[in-house]
Amino acid sequence: MKICLIGAGNLATRLGMALSEKGHQFVQVWSRTAKSASDLATKLNCSYTTDLSALSNESAIYIIAVSDMAIEPVLSSRSWGDALIVHTAGSIPMDIFAPYCTNYGVFYPFQTFSIEREVDFSQIPVCIEANTSQNIDFLKNMAQSISQNIRLVDSGQRLQIHLAAVFVCNFVNHFYSIGEELLAEKGIGFEILKPLILETAAKITDHSPQSSQTGPAIRNDKNVMDKHLSMLADHPDLKNLYALVSERINQTHK
Repeated sequence: MKICLIGAGNLATRLGMALSEKGHQFVQVWSRTAKSASDLATKLNCSYTTDLSALSNESAIYIIAVSDMAIEPVLSSRSWGDALIVHTAGSIPMDIFAPYCTNYGVFYPFQTFSIEREVDFSQIPVCIEANTSQNIDFLKNMAQSISQNIRLVDSGQRLQIHLAAVFVCNFVNHFYSIGEELLAEKGIGFEILKPLILETAAKITDHSPQSSQTGPAIRNDKNVMDKHLSMLADHPDLKNLYALVSERINQTHK
């Protein structure tokens, strides 16, 4: 498939590389900055531009992989003809395309991405949605070339998935940062937490998160929790967070 990639960030880079490795041809990369566009275009062996009006007309599909707020400005920047246009966002409904395009859909690889970190795309769920059955088939074929896990997901379901992902990925990662900060106060390296983090994550491959819960909150061990809360006296925001999450855990497991 001939593809035009609009965006050159984390998701665009990893998705572009995965598709390219499976033989898809990239016609062009667009980015706001020439360096990011050029860097990704070099990896994908195609041309690049920083001008949306100069996008190639040769593509079968245009993949918009930009920030959520930038999607509509991209759509309104030009005429798209009969080409298939998709975005890769979790929280933007498909009907954002309706005023601008005839053929449109969503191609949402459900994973956290970094430009410098390779991922195994074959295991990543790819959530797809489109405005016609023909476009669904097109996206399904493209998804199956890189992943073994294809999901037909509507906009409401995708938004719910995205919400859940914020809790289990973004919030959890922030908790890692809090742990790192607390250890640093006593001169302890974050490395000591890594085996615990990996084992906690590994448990849910065999058990539900709820059945895997441990810690003082599930036991309602007030002596331990009160001691922890007193240790957070200089961090009132963390003290409140600790109390709130502990209460949520305790109520869930009553």
